[in-house]
Amino acid sequence: MPDGRAKPLCFASAARAAAEYQGMGVTTGTLIFIVDDDDAVRDSLRLLLEAHGMVVEEFNSTAEFNAVPRRHPRACLILDLHLPGTGGLDYLASLGEDGPGLPVIIVTGRGDSASRARAAELGAVAFLEKPVDDRELLSAIDRALAAA
Repeated sequence: MPDGRAKPLCFASAARAAAEYQGMGVTTGTLIFIVDDDDAVRDSLRLLLEAHGMVVEEFNSTAEFNAVPRRHPRACLILDLHLPGTGGLDYLASLGEDGPGLPVIIVTGRGDSASRARAAELGAVAFLEKPVDDRELLSAIDRALAAA
C-alpha cells in the first residue's frame, strides 16, 4: 500500500511473520479469542496466530462470545471496536466490572483519539489500527499475557 501501512494478512504473510517472530515470547498453547464481525479479519488473524502455535476461537459478536465458557490460564481477547450490538468499548467496560481478568487488545478500522484514550482508561493492553501489523499484534499479545 502506498501509505506505508501494513498489508492485510494472508497465509504467506502469516507464515513469513511466524518465521521472523520465532523466539520473541508468544508461547504455544496460548488461547486467543477473536471477536470481530468481519470474516476476512478473523480468518487472517487466525492464520497468523495459528502459525505461532496459538489456539484460536473466533466469534462474530460479543453476544456469541458470552455464550462460551472462558477458563484458560493463558488467554487473551482481540476485540473489534465497532461491532453490531454491544460495541468493543462497552464490552470492555463490562469486563472491567467483573474485576481483573482476560487481557484485551482492541482492533479497529476507524479509530480516533477519544476511543484510544477510553480503551486505555478501561484497561486495554493495546489499541491497534487495521490492517493490523503482524509484529505489533504479536508484541501486544506478549504484553497482554505478561500482565495477566
